[in-house]
Amino acid sequence: MNSSDRQTPTAPARRRARRPAALGALLLCLTTLATGCSMSDADDLGYTPTTLDVDDARTRTKELSSEIFDMIGLPQGKTTPGGAGASVCQEDREHLFSIRHPWSLYDVSEDELKQGFERLHQALPAKGWKIVSYGPNNSKARTLELTADKENEHFAVNAELWVGSKDPKQKNLIAVTVVSGCFRAPEGTDLTNLY
Repeated sequence: MNSSDRQTPTAPARRRARRPAALGALLLCLTTLATGCSMSDADDLGYTPTTLDVDDARTRTKELSSEIFDMIGLPQGKTTPGGAGASVCQEDREHLFSIRHPWSLYDVSEDELKQGFERLHQALPAKGWKIVSYGPNNSKARTLELTADKENEHFAVNAELWVGSKDPKQKNLIAVTVVSGCFRAPEGTDLTNLY
């Protein structure tokens, strides 16, 4: 993503209201990914969290976002600004954290967005992602949505294709959120002031 081309599109309120539900479903998908069991983390999460520095986890999340951008295949599009944010995991607020990176791709035609969304849908499995849902969501607009898990790394992606609005203030776009599972912070890391 080219940071010099980033602008924030006007997002409709009804779409923003659906984001928490979609992210909740995304997080639920993450907690079902199991790669092993040990101690109470595995009991609460369904897997043993990898120990990783917060900045390294942010970097990996941004790398995955960039790979998703590349899979969409619309380098001429603009992306929203912002970076990957970290927050503590409720299962262990002193030691576990996760990363969330939301962004949107816009300023290309509706047809290009549809083609890019289909490219993403087709490319994810070849890159180690498992599609867990694909199709119109339950919103009034019946927005096309996909959710996929990167099972070997405890990441998930949710993407929505927002096109066809008659309101000129609402931009056509692909909304993407990459979310990590919980990571364990290295010993001595203070997670109280995550951003």
